[in-house]
Amino acid sequence: METYIAWGYLGLFLASFLAATVIPLSSEIVLTALLANHYPIALSLTIATLGNWLGGMSSYFLGRLGRWQVLERYFGVSKSRVETFKKRIENWGGFLAFFCWLPIVGDIIAIGLGFFKIEWLKVGFWMLVGKAIRYMIWAVVSYWGFSLLQFHF
Repeated sequence: METYIAWGYLGLFLASFLAATVIPLSSEIVLTALLANHYPIALSLTIATLGNWLGGMSSYFLGRLGRWQVLERYFGVSKSRVETFKKRIENWGGFLAFFCWLPIVGDIIAIGLGFFKIEWLKVGFWMLVGKAIRYMIWAVVSYWGFSLLQFHF
């Protein structure tokens, strides 16, 4: 984490991008450290959101490369079961991408939306909204934490 923090905005972008893939990484720590070092909030939130969104969209596009035959052959999932799951996902449509910010399941959601070929513009929009709101809330909590720490000194 220290390397990402030392790299400033580039580190924040990379940490945010990687955190949106299957690599376990906490970009929130990098964002908090930069905010604590008086980096401008608007630019920091923009960079974190864009990095995380691009990472999530890369998972989505990797999902689009998936094939039914692979699920059947290597994971023992029948095509009829996958079709049932696909219908459930299509009911939610691109809005389901709003939840791609969630730990652990967010990556699965992004890959699944790509696998089921849900419209990428809707997925991209809702994923961006969800990730932006997550980082905004995190920044507010960080500033609240900063004020609490200063209060006790």
